[in-house]
Amino acid sequence: MTSLPITPNVILSVSSISLLLIILLSIIHCEKDLPDWKKSEVYDKERLAKHDGSNPNLPILMAIKGVVFDVSSGRGFYGKDGPYNALVGKDSSRAVAMMSLDPKDLNDNLEGLSDEYLKSLDNTFTDTYLAKYPIVGYTLDFVKAQKTEL
Repeated sequence: MTSLPITPNVILSVSSISLLLIILLSIIHCEKDLPDWKKSEVYDKERLAKHDGSNPNLPILMAIKGVVFDVSSGRGFYGKDGPYNALVGKDSSRAVAMMSLDPKDLNDNLEGLSDEYLKSLDNTFTDTYLAKYPIVGYTLDFVKAQKTEL
């Protein structure tokens, strides 16, 4: 059996293929299908606010980019006395993007955020929330925006 000599070109080719596979897997992971918003629960601000962790009989919900997640499995973090409780019961996209718990950032307004913050939001949305928590619906504002795009 003849083996191929390992040259810089062969190493570069293997490295290029490996990098391409990593990029493709990342794209597939990022494009995880979201439930159809037309067939999902819709949460207005008042309904979402009831799921702030203060009632142990209700799931703890939070929204990011209009997608509502059930974060009840992280009750120690998101529950009534948890360190991230300020994020729940609302769309906290801005706060998540900025890694902030400042009350002025606890909203869905992404205007004026740098590309760095927006990339951070996308990464956290995909790597933390999509990976760990079930989607239970969408915010009313998200649904209205989808309908205007049709």
